[in-house]
Amino acid sequence: MSLSETTYTVNKAYWQDRPVLVTGATGLLGSWLVRYLKAAEADIVCLVRDWVPQSELARHGDIESVRVVRGDVTDQALIERVLGEYEIHTVFHLAAQTIVGVANRNPISTFETNIQGTWALLEACRRSPLVKAILIASSDKAYGEQTVLPYDETMPLQGSHPYDVSKSCADLISHTYAHTYKMPVSITRCGNFYGGGDLNWNRIVPGTIRSVIRDQQPVIRSDGQFIRDYFYVEDGAAAYMHLAEQLAQREDLWGEAFNFSNELQISVTDLVEKILHLMQSSLKPVILNEASNEIRHQYLSAQKARDLLHWEPLFNLDHGLEKTIAWYQHFLTGTTQAHVNTHEYAARS
Repeated sequence: MSLSETTYTVNKAYWQDRPVLVTGATGLLGSWLVRYLKAAEADIVCLVRDWVPQSELARHGDIESVRVVRGDVTDQALIERVLGEYEIHTVFHLAAQTIVGVANRNPISTFETNIQGTWALLEACRRSPLVKAILIASSDKAYGEQTVLPYDETMPLQGSHPYDVSKSCADLISHTYAHTYKMPVSITRCGNFYGGGDLNWNRIVPGTIRSVIRDQQPVIRSDGQFIRDYFYVEDGAAAYMHLAEQLAQREDLWGEAFNFSNELQISVTDLVEKILHLMQSSLKPVILNEASNEIRHQYLSAQKARDLLHWEPLFNLDHGLEKTIAWYQHFLTGTTQAHVNTHEYAARS
């Protein structure tokens, strides 16, 4: 089967009318996850702190067809009210401060959102007996810097810099609630998400695409040799739903962490060159060599997810980048139709 024919099967028999809470729904992954949950006809509640009219959740109109609760993820009483009043069954906790540079400049707000927000949500879930599955979005950064590659789930969590530490702490807190209180919690650790809807222009994928569209030289903040694992956002949405289905039915997954990854290692320079090639651009990047407090070489093993969850990615890097470029061309110029290709997921009874 070719990649273009690979499908994610939405299990409507499982998701239809199932009450689901998504925190961080205006973010990159949150927006796409809501769209996939809508395709499965789930009953969706979104916890939203800020109104972001350019988010994919708002632009695509999904925010108009879900329940929206305005508030902060650190507000435990609010979360507990939402879980009770809407009889939530499944929780996707995606809300976070995700920008490394922001964390370096303002660690306290990052710690409050990423660490306090996690314990507030988990404590609210502990007091809400109807909740049967809780997925916590950690990160590959929770591992910190390791001497052995690729990273797997047996490695210690040892972040050193503010963002990494916030994810290490939130990850460990999630393990505490799973193991001490026997709660249905599972943790996801993904590589660097990319895809249409990411409006953080200092990130390399959207920033490079926007520069090419404007016929400007793309800017690389680092020396270009930082190596990362890039993961397409629709793969992330599908993986989260796949794990949630199994978590609610398999106690052996409680407290388990899973890496989701294409298992690629690619330098920032090589990624920029690939985008330039796909966009048929002759522009050359400007290398600032200004990055600090970042891990130099990182990529993940997804062997555990393949073995225990029978999971595999739907998109390779070229396919994901092609869809991402098309989204930004439409967003910035209106020249390309951007939408979810409904052939890439189908319903089963």
